[in-house]
Amino acid sequence: MAIFSQLPYELFVGLRYTRAKRRNHFISFISMTSMIGIGLGVAALIVVLSVMNGFQDELRNRILGVASHLQITGPNNVLEDWQRLEQAVEGAPHVQASAPYIMAQGMLSFGQAVQGTIIRGVLPDAEDKVAELGSHMRAGKLTSLQPGEFGIVLGSELAQSLGVSLGDKVVLMAPQGQFTPTGVVPRIKQFRVVGLFEIGMYEYDAGLALIHMQDAAKLYRMGDGISGVRLKLDDLFGAPNVARELGARLMGVGNYYITDWTQQHANFFRAIQMEKRVMFIILALIVAVAAFNIVSTLVMAVTDKRADIAIMRTFGASPRSIMQIFIVQGALIGVIGTVVGAFFGVLIALNIDTIVPFIERVLGVQFLAKDVYYISDLPSKLLWSDVAVIVVLSFVLSLLATLYPSWRAARINPAEALRYE
Repeated sequence: MAIFSQLPYELFVGLRYTRAKRRNHFISFISMTSMIGIGLGVAALIVVLSVMNGFQDELRNRILGVASHLQITGPNNVLEDWQRLEQAVEGAPHVQASAPYIMAQGMLSFGQAVQGTIIRGVLPDAEDKVAELGSHMRAGKLTSLQPGEFGIVLGSELAQSLGVSLGDKVVLMAPQGQFTPTGVVPRIKQFRVVGLFEIGMYEYDAGLALIHMQDAAKLYRMGDGISGVRLKLDDLFGAPNVARELGARLMGVGNYYITDWTQQHANFFRAIQMEKRVMFIILALIVAVAAFNIVSTLVMAVTDKRADIAIMRTFGASPRSIMQIFIVQGALIGVIGTVVGAFFGVLIALNIDTIVPFIERVLGVQFLAKDVYYISDLPSKLLWSDVAVIVVLSFVLSLLATLYPSWRAARINPAEALRYE
């Protein structure tokens, strides 16, 4: 009690009103629902934004596990004199590694099964430096791709669709035909499955096959040309700036196009960013509705305390002091709701990888099917900056909700309030 007596009396009375057992239980009920509403809104905001951050981060990591930070390609999918270009970019600032590749379309068949796929011809040692595909091998090794042996590495979903496993032989048909006395026929070559990879992203697992670059050059008749050069940078977020710097550095080397990962997959990340903003606005409105329930709580509290206000005014309390008392009372509701909501929101966001599988097992459902969504697990990445913004927003909305009732309390005339007491 000694501690409370040392506080400014506006704060002391405001806290006492909050702690005191009210005569009107309906006011207590409204206060509790406001507090719960703010807490649920804050928790939902933190969890949803953490999941959106997790999706963005997971999608970026999985895409860049197969794609590259920067890509230099030639006109008509042919890049000539690529060795000279590769030497020029390897010494550029921020470039850590480079790898040539050949990209083409093909048709794979095994028995009665036929699947269209993207064929990427790679140099295994160089490919491991620009992508993380080697760490996603489920069977075999990327280095098993040797020139002239016509080995092939398939995505796990693609292998399952074809019904093949390690050691099986599949037929690869190139769409570019070759002229024979009997007419134009597709180029066909038999490849042995030497590896299976699983990125965890259906688009790649079901639609990508890797072969050695020399084998791809023979099958697709690329000669000494390739499709392009893939680059890995020391900072993936600096890719647009590095692309502009390389454009100036390579001026005059030849005809080429430079694209970065933000351009190649811009739609994914723009969609996620847009969804994140929309969800923030929608859930912030829930917090706002809960916060503005404080208005009705304080309006009823002011009506209930008219006599108390009049007595304080007669003892010399200023309208400003009366206003501050009810601001404290309303703000405390918002603070408690915000703190409780933030605590549970952070707790759920940090443990969502355990909570969601448990709910799926109990209900017997899968929220994110592999063949529908790019990511089949629900990721979460908690950013404390998001938590800070949400907490500040909730507190500000709660504070704004106290202004009108507090202003009304400050305008009460003591004589009028005490007339019927």
